[in-house]
Amino acid sequence: MPKRLDLDALRRHAVARSLFTPTTLLKAVERLGGFVQADPLRAPARAQDLTLRHRVKGYQAGDLERRYPRLPLQEDFFINYGFVTPELRALMHPRTTRGVWDKARWKLANAVMAEVERLGEAHPAQVDAALDHGPVRNWFGGNSRLSTELLDGLHYRGHLDVVRRESGTRVYRLGPAWQAHEDPQAAMDAMADVLAQKYAPLPAGSLSTLISMLASGARQWSDLRRTTFARAKARLAHARVDGTDWYWPAGEDPTRGWRIPGQVRLLAPFDPIVWDRRRFELLWGWAYRFEAYTPAAKRVRGHYALPLLWRDQVIGWANAGVRNGRLQVDCGYVAGRAPRDADFKIALDEEIERMAAFLGTTT
Repeated sequence: MPKRLDLDALRRHAVARSLFTPTTLLKAVERLGGFVQADPLRAPARAQDLTLRHRVKGYQAGDLERRYPRLPLQEDFFINYGFVTPELRALMHPRTTRGVWDKARWKLANAVMAEVERLGEAHPAQVDAALDHGPVRNWFGGNSRLSTELLDGLHYRGHLDVVRRESGTRVYRLGPAWQAHEDPQAAMDAMADVLAQKYAPLPAGSLSTLISMLASGARQWSDLRRTTFARAKARLAHARVDGTDWYWPAGEDPTRGWRIPGQVRLLAPFDPIVWDRRRFELLWGWAYRFEAYTPAAKRVRGHYALPLLWRDQVIGWANAGVRNGRLQVDCGYVAGRAPRDADFKIALDEEIERMAAFLGTTT
């Protein structure tokens, strides 16, 4: 008799397919669709590191940045800023932008590219020292150097690659010459499949939102998003559960009896398991919000609350930080208290020990 597809099965599917057996760094990025979202906040580590630590064998905080110059990955925009494989990056370029540079701006930008070519690998401070473009008002109301703004714009347009970072600052080199795609719709379909691979199973509303967000990575094909959504719905496996249409990659079976380890996992706020807040509420029945940019007095769960996954249930959150060389973790629970299950306390202690090893600290 076929197993029944319900929210419990979808929840197990969501957790098991994303928390695959830890593998190499590059293979883990590929299993995540070729994209890992990045965020500069470190509480207690950056989001990309918190995401990869569950999926890469022996991973420690900062490994991605340390190994980046030797990996076939690039920093770039997809639906958000992060790290992408060459195959995914090639789907997005050459891309257009919302803001069009006039001739005067392109004259300045070309001078920046010439300086990057001269240097081979260019730090923004070196470019600014050579060209002395001066300060400009940036998009959030502060001041930045015009050279830095031009470097950012050239990188987004695909003219520059990020070679590495020095103390968090991007170092650039000239990028490749991109060839126009023969079949834009095929490229959009491939990017939609990346989204399904990374975030499935997805309710229809979330699939639509994600495909709309492809305008960040491929603005030149924004008018294809509606068609891409329709084609994805026809191509992906799907079912209606409790009045909601759900989608996942063809060939996967949410009812197959996915194995869920008896572990606690402290997840990044942008981990693919919890990234989609619509899906989160459908699967776990409560609202999780990222509060790092919420005024302290209005925060409900904390500055950088990490969703707390126990087996296949997100039952609470944790705020973690290193103080005086020791990791401190404070947990909160949706039910108001921790599970009484003795196995939970053991599993939580084991996860805190894993987090400490990942950070290179003690508990």
